[in-house]
Formats: sequence, C-alpha cells, structure tokens
Amino acid sequence: MAEIKLIAFDLDGTLLDSVPDLAVAADQAVQALGYPCVSEEQVREYVGNGADVLIGRALSQDIAVSPTLDAELLHKARILFDDFYAETGHQHSSLYPNVVETIAALYAAGYTLAVITNKPSKFVPHILEQHNIIQYFTDVLGGDAFEKKKPNPMALNWLLDKHQVSAEQMVMVGDSKNDVLAAKNAGCISFGLTYGYNHGEPIANAEPNYVADDIKDLLSIEGIEI
Repeated sequence: MAEIKLIAFDLDGTLLDSVPDLAVAADQAVQALGYPCVSEEQVREYVGNGADVLIGRALSQDIAVSPTLDAELLHKARILFDDFYAETGHQHSSLYPNVVETIAALYAAGYTLAVITNKPSKFVPHILEQHNIIQYFTDVLGGDAFEKKKPNPMALNWLLDKHQVSAEQMVMVGDSKNDVLAAKNAGCISFGLTYGYNHGEPIANAEPNYVADDIKDLLSIEGIEI
C-alpha cells in the first residue's frame, strides 16, 4: 500500500454527533408547516444525504421522500429548517470520543486533513470553530461546494488534484454508505465507523477497506505512521 498523505473526514456521524440539534430544527420546521412532529430517533435515520433530503424525509415521515411533496413546500421547509438550525447554536452537538486526540496526532505527524460533508457549507466552519478543531483542516468542503454531493466523488477528486496526491494516498473516513461509495468512486481508501448514521444499516455492508468502532483505530492502519 502507498504511503498515505491525505485524510478526509465526514462531519456528522463521524466527528460530530449533530442529530440532537438537527432534530430540533427539523421538528420545528415541519410543525411550522402543519406537518406531524419528528423525533430525534427518526432524524437519526434520516440524516446523511444533505439538508434537502433530510427535510423531505421529515415531511414524509419516511426514509423515502414522498413524491406528493411539491417543490415550493420543500423550499419553504428548507428555509425554515436552516433558520431553526442556526437558532440552536449547535449547543447540543458534541464530538465523539477520541476525535480531538486522533486528528491532533495526524496533524502533528504532518498529514493533510480535510472535511468533506453533505451539510450546508454555511454551518460547517462555525461548528468546527465551536469545537476548536478547525485549525487542523486545510480544506472544509460543505455539501454545496460542488455540483454533486457524496457519494459522487467530485469533492474527493478536487482534493486529489489540489494536493497532487494519488487516490491510493488518500483515506476517506466516514460513517455512512455515501462516504464509502465516494471513496470507492474516487479510487481512495475507505475507513468506515460503526457508530454514526447509516440509516440503520451496518457500515460493514458497504464493504469499506477498514471497519472500526473507534476513530483512534485510524492511527494504526497500514500506510499511516504516528
């Protein structure tokens, strides 16, 4: 295996348990439009494909967005969701165990680190600053940074080009099938975490190169030297 030089991390469900705040915002948005409330448990199943899909699922009360929801309603719901999410101040979100220690060790060892998330870009820097980890990342790419989100490899390919590394020298760390597929589509190494948001499906089913219960296990994979 080639020496690893670049490591990209998903955010929600990988570095950060953000569902408590996302659930508050989604619930307030759908209720404001006269739709039934959604619980934190439901939202844990709905996250992972970006805010538009999340709010569509919340309105539908299902992982499959109802085709009866019209574009105007979805647009209104998305605006409300963004407003309510900003109002939460992300106060109930928290980093998972060993996140800070792991990324700090990789940064100190000279690895290039990035965030690639399907979360709207406008929220991401503030969240990273709030948890005092933004200084570790050379690139922070939200879900609207490119035309297509993960599992499309567009963001990963952009990083490969920018940093002039081969796909074999990059790891994508995530908790969902979308992260694993994005890595595969870019030809990169995939590191799947079991504790995040993957619509109730074991991350091992997506067949990442590595499966781990703890992000600190990233420090001991082949190609990384700390």
